Amino acid sequence: MIVPGYRDNPPTRWDPVAPVDPNEAEEFLRQCYLENPRLGPVEPRLAIVRAQIAATGTYVHTPDELSYGAKMAWRNSSRCIGRLYWRSLVVLDRRRARTADEIFSLLVHHLQAAGGAQRDGGKIRPVISIFAAAQPGQPYAKVWNEQLVRYAGYRTDGAVVGDPRMADFTAAMQGFGWQGKGDAFDILPLAVQVPGESVRLYELPERAVLEVPVSHPEFGWFAELGLRWHAVPAISNMRLTIGGVNYPLAPFNGWYMGSEIGARNFADADRYNMLPTVAERMGLDMSSESTLWRDRALVELNRAVLWSFEKAGVRISDHHTESQRFMSHLRNEEKAGRPVPADWTWIVPPISGGITPVFHRYYAEMDLRPNFYPLENTCPYSQN
Repeated sequence: MIVPGYRDNPPTRWDPVAPVDPNEAEEFLRQCYLENPRLGPVEPRLAIVRAQIAATGTYVHTPDELSYGAKMAWRNSSRCIGRLYWRSLVVLDRRRARTADEIFSLLVHHLQAAGGAQRDGGKIRPVISIFAAAQPGQPYAKVWNEQLVRYAGYRTDGAVVGDPRMADFTAAMQGFGWQGKGDAFDILPLAVQVPGESVRLYELPERAVLEVPVSHPEFGWFAELGLRWHAVPAISNMRLTIGGVNYPLAPFNGWYMGSEIGARNFADADRYNMLPTVAERMGLDMSSESTLWRDRALVELNRAVLWSFEKAGVRISDHHTESQRFMSHLRNEEKAGRPVPADWTWIVPPISGGITPVFHRYYAEMDLRPNFYPLENTCPYSQN
């Protein structure tokens, strides 16, 4: 069966010199216009696009094509469990921005539009900001950060204060003159680079970042741990490809599933590694793995995250609810006659996976486009 946008052998790397593939452009446009009859017949549009590609090696999406293409990319993202909401994506067309100052200002606006500073409700919205498309053989603007909001990791005497994942990036920022406070939750600057210029660092203003202090519904001592986390997970190191056109700078966000914070960011041994601390404060028997002290501490850590976000009125989902919603997404797409690519290792939650409905089935892996792909060499000074 031929699936629109499917490649049996997708390229492993993006060739920034190559022109747009006219066949990929046509596949996207036919699917986009088929799913949106209000856009009119596709043949006149195809004639224009073919001419643009022949003359320049690329073409320019209309605002409608850009918006729907971004939503299709979310729909096709095999590692995302939250795709039920793909139609609700807020698409911000930022293709006119050129300077580093303009880009930074619009990134701040992105975080605010997503709800990261709405302290009167924290109603996080899925948002994508799409900056200029790459032109064949030309340099392009990029953000070195993997997410718009990340916490620094400072190497000190063989240990790391903060997030060890960000230790290399933090050292790179310090090499450019940035000085953090040295705390465990220092927000890293945004590193913006535009063609013809060196990278520029920008501090995010307080109004752009909403953070939630983490406490526990029963353990009063939990607040003493000093944990907190930001509300908007805005990915910034993925390129968006729509109909063969690549957008190297297209940061996007949904909202957190609690286990992303409680079972990964806080719990992983190579991140904040909080399980031993929580278990000790709980008074658990840590003499052997068979006491399941890690599991008990993990549950309470995740309870704390969910309870704290809900108490603060900031949108978050638990892994059971989100798993059920993903199954609804599968049913919706099946009714629409569309395949659903999914990576089992990402869809199944990192806590209590076996008692969620997404665990008990297999999923097809395929390269459906539009989609998001890792942007190679986003930060030349970071191994992450």
